[in-house]
Amino acid sequence: MGLETLSCEERLQDQVWFSWEERRHCSLGMDRRETEKTQLSEWCISGEWEVVAQLKQWKFIAPGRRPPHLGGHSSPSHAGLGRPAGPDPLRDGGGTGRPPAEPRALPAPVLPPAAAAALAAPRRGRSAPRTPRPGAAASAPLPPPAPLLRRERCCGSASSPRTVRAHGGRASAPPARPGAVGALRGCFGVGGGPRAGRAVTGARFVLAALRLAGAALLSPGSCAFEDSACGYQWDYAHLPWTLHGEGHYISVDTSYEGEKAVLYSPDLYSEEWTCVRLIYQIATTLETSPDPTRLNLYLRQEGESFDRLLWSAKEPSDSWLIASLDLMNSTKKYKLVLEGEMGQDKSASIAIFEIKITPGYCMECDFEENHLCGFVNRWNPNVNWFVGGGNIRNSQSILPKDHTLNSALGHYMYVDSVYVKHFQEVAQLISPKTTAPMSGCLSFYYQLKQESSIVFTVYLRDVSGFYEEIWKTDTALSTDWALAEVDFNAPYPMEVVFEVAFNSAKGGYVALDDISFSPVYCSNQTGTLFDPANAGCNFEEDLCNFYQDQKDGPGWSRVKVKRNVYRAGDHTTGFGYYLLANTKYTSQPGYIGRLYGPTLPGNLQFCLSFYYALYGFFKMSGTLAVYIFEENHVVQDKIWSVLDSPKGVWTKAEISFKKPMPCKVVFVSLCKSFWDCGLVALDDVSLSLGSCQAADSFLLSPGECTFEKDECMFTQKKRGRGSWHRRRGPTPTSYTGPKGDHTTGVGYYMYIEASDMVYGQRAYLFSRLLRGISGKQCLTFFYHMYGAGTGLLSVYLKKEGDDEEIPLWRRTGEQSISWLRGLIEYESDRNYQIIFEVIRGVSMRSDTAIDDILFQAGPCLEVEEIQFSSGYPDSLNEIEY
Repeated sequence: MGLETLSCEERLQDQVWFSWEERRHCSLGMDRRETEKTQLSEWCISGEWEVVAQLKQWKFIAPGRRPPHLGGHSSPSHAGLGRPAGPDPLRDGGGTGRPPAEPRALPAPVLPPAAAAALAAPRRGRSAPRTPRPGAAASAPLPPPAPLLRRERCCGSASSPRTVRAHGGRASAPPARPGAVGALRGCFGVGGGPRAGRAVTGARFVLAALRLAGAALLSPGSCAFEDSACGYQWDYAHLPWTLHGEGHYISVDTSYEGEKAVLYSPDLYSEEWTCVRLIYQIATTLETSPDPTRLNLYLRQEGESFDRLLWSAKEPSDSWLIASLDLMNSTKKYKLVLEGEMGQDKSASIAIFEIKITPGYCMECDFEENHLCGFVNRWNPNVNWFVGGGNIRNSQSILPKDHTLNSALGHYMYVDSVYVKHFQEVAQLISPKTTAPMSGCLSFYYQLKQESSIVFTVYLRDVSGFYEEIWKTDTALSTDWALAEVDFNAPYPMEVVFEVAFNSAKGGYVALDDISFSPVYCSNQTGTLFDPANAGCNFEEDLCNFYQDQKDGPGWSRVKVKRNVYRAGDHTTGFGYYLLANTKYTSQPGYIGRLYGPTLPGNLQFCLSFYYALYGFFKMSGTLAVYIFEENHVVQDKIWSVLDSPKGVWTKAEISFKKPMPCKVVFVSLCKSFWDCGLVALDDVSLSLGSCQAADSFLLSPGECTFEKDECMFTQKKRGRGSWHRRRGPTPTSYTGPKGDHTTGVGYYMYIEASDMVYGQRAYLFSRLLRGISGKQCLTFFYHMYGAGTGLLSVYLKKEGDDEEIPLWRRTGEQSISWLRGLIEYESDRNYQIIFEVIRGVSMRSDTAIDDILFQAGPCLEVEEIQFSSGYPDSLNEIEY
């Protein structure tokens, strides 16, 4: 029977699929798509049966069952969706006059014989058989053969992508952009790929493709939203979530007024690393907006007042997308909090199809799941990764059995040279991005069969697009599965890229299976593992692992400055220790002071961070530099030097470097001439793995505010001349206020401008309402109170429902020219606010500032003995060596 006459149902019954010749015919058929469009449509749909070749599953789509972006009204239902006690706008009518909709049972499908047999057969892989619910949509998993075809090549049109309607006809999603990276795009993606278009009835098969295997046996916190919300509850104070019984998804009900909707998971426990996979969609009529619709995922841990933002998405799509997030192991109980923020487009739609939580790491995959663990193929017109294996196979296939099951029923990923047209064609398979720092051993099984040169390489790619090769083979192997192990370090968000490059169009393939990760380094790791924390120091106790060469003399001294108005203290606390290179009165022009760090291993990417301050130089350039020395103290390279810097301000510097051989970081202070020498101060040196550009990619602690981007969680009841202001650089009035912020020296802080206020006038800065919890909490912040007329800075705790504030901390009068650290330990089992209050002093030299606020679960590691004080010590300008 020819390809043109074999329907999808006949293929299912006869257990046949595209052969190699048919696959090539399908590819060539794209050139004849105008004449064959009708035939291609018949291949993809037969009645109400829809095939999802890419994701290994057949699914019966009952009439009216649609994902939210495909239009067609589905009756919403809140059945099984928990919520806090209180009046229910849906149950009680909510003032709309419409009764709550009841879940509607789906008609039982009439299955073809082969599909019925497949349902009765044991399920492949690790999941137990799944029994369909009476009246529910049936799912008959039926995997395709090794030569898996990109469905969009046969079913798609080359014309411009369609625009589809959101659920209930509420909004229209923009077409997918060519080249955009989505969880289900590329070769095994559906919708959103470069060739996504008006494929037959559109992307009707998307919903079926994403139904995860073994939904009846999902782990705690997982939910397929088929007939209940699995213990998830929506916050009654915000927009409700609607459970769609026919579409098997949950969405924000925008028929009610509100700005956001919040969904809470049941209590969860995770004593080992877990992977959270979220299948979602955002549909909107606005392609760009200054206030876009967002979907956020937070982690709420027991004993913490703040929710940690794990992930956020705002990109609209006309298909379901997958987000993968790693959660570190913890002994604390936690909840997942899903928040849908409705932006400028009030008709936008946010929908969640499925949440799945599994033990392990998100980059691990045996490719037996329909969603392929969130791996993404980078689309190439000629060479791509395909899903191999399955019980529908071409008997002439040269491809192997999978490694997981050692069976033709198992699955793996492969790439071959069937469509190679050019020299060095490249196919890339990209893992989900890591979302937590991790290091250990990455392992996988592969086969490489070649009749000409094939290069298989594994890279790490950071958020800036930098590639680092970590493994490579260019040797022809047999068709046996081979194990590869490689040490893996991801201190910041990284993707693993499996890349195959073909140098010929004749023969050969690479197969990949069973990707796994262990927090223990690979067995071939030798020697002691390097801990970058050993290369840092705040000099509070000693020099740590830094030292000076005796022949150079004591160029650097460890000093401590008491709080005063003449000389700045250290960066760590304002009254601690730092290093000082005093070359001001040297009799040696060209004097050099060297500070050597510990030996660092070679061939690793590092980020060096430190704070420095300069005093007394006429010209700043070159007064402080950082060199890389070999182990024998031979100069290798200068990687940084001062060009210009504000005088007397602790300024942050960051340097990325990588050297092939072991080396040392050396700080060098330089006195250029007898007439141009000064003071060089150094503090808070730290070293981390990876580049500095990517090191900030992980989100800040949830209770941390540096004011670099905005005012974070803090608000004011009114704004005017006598209120708090966000500023960078020195304040307008001389002899008061800071010269720069505490975070970087050139960033932002919050302050009050005393010249705009009258004596005794108050300014308040309120935190948002924080969640009350039992146990001690710790608040850390930095404050700046310099000026002869400085007034009063106070911190209060205000519990919800109370009229009075509880004073926690207070400082009166001029304190220091430095930023000083404040520590407050407090308790509140009720929701509460933290309030910063400033009272203007007797003169305009009364500017007061705060910066770098951090809320943490307590108790504080250090406790200030004096919570309420005024002024500074009598001993001024005293340096302790």
